[in-house]
Amino acid sequence: MAISHYLREIGRGKDGARALSREQAADLFGQVLDGAVTDLEVGGFCLAMRIKGETPAEMAGFLDAAHARLHKLPATDKPMVVLPSYNGARKLPLLTPLLALLLAREGLPVLVHGTATENTRVYTSEVLEALDIRAQTAIKPVAPGEVAFVPTKLLCAGLQRLLDVRRAVGLRNPAHSLVKLMNPCAGPSLVVGSYTHPEYATSMAAVFELVQANALLLRGTEGEGVADPRRMPQMTGFVAGRRVLLEEAQSGPLSALPDLPKAIDAASTAAYIRAVMAGKQAVPAPIARQVEHILRLVSPP
Repeated sequence: MAISHYLREIGRGKDGARALSREQAADLFGQVLDGAVTDLEVGGFCLAMRIKGETPAEMAGFLDAAHARLHKLPATDKPMVVLPSYNGARKLPLLTPLLALLLAREGLPVLVHGTATENTRVYTSEVLEALDIRAQTAIKPVAPGEVAFVPTKLLCAGLQRLLDVRRAVGLRNPAHSLVKLMNPCAGPSLVVGSYTHPEYATSMAAVFELVQANALLLRGTEGEGVADPRRMPQMTGFVAGRRVLLEEAQSGPLSALPDLPKAIDAASTAAYIRAVMAGKQAVPAPIARQVEHILRLVSPP
């Protein structure tokens, strides 16, 4: 078991590298997740892919490998909404937990999965804990109307190891894109994917189409899968891979700003979320609209 022959293909630089087939990508990524290769080979893979970039077929292959190894959550009576949460908050309050609670209030089971990838941000797990929602310690069903946070290491230890490589080399790798696309559910579900840079909108949409996903894709708040509370982003839906534009991005200057907390720490964010859920603060319009689109996607006419 070795990946040196793959590294020779993908490691020739931006212009000289060759793309792998979906099957080759699945084999390569599976060996990496299984820990069947050396740390040096893992580093070579991460750096080579960082320079080359993933094709949709390669990312589909990586997803094939990951899905085959995930400890998936059991199916429920209603479609599960999957909220990947890996970016955290730097400047704005982290409102992924608010989106999760609003969806759960509509009777949907909501899975939030993630891990901290840097030391200087506020993460969803911290805000959820401030809201008295503790991380799962073992994979178990999520009931309709419930929000569950599942750490990545429970879903796949190999994937957690690959995400942690960023702390050593200082660069993101394919795992950071994959976690925003993967579906860790055994039954019907909807993945809410988000991106930070416009070029990822094109590549992520192509992957959702290729793997025939049920998904919502948007440019989220600081890379999180929740709509920016200040401005309506474009939202695109995918039903079995079929793309449909759900919402145009808001253009022009902002006429008003929502009353957001000035501090972004977990306690302040949780207090704001509690006020919104209690009706003491209005739900920011872009997030309310996102909830409406998700409800339509999981309950088509």
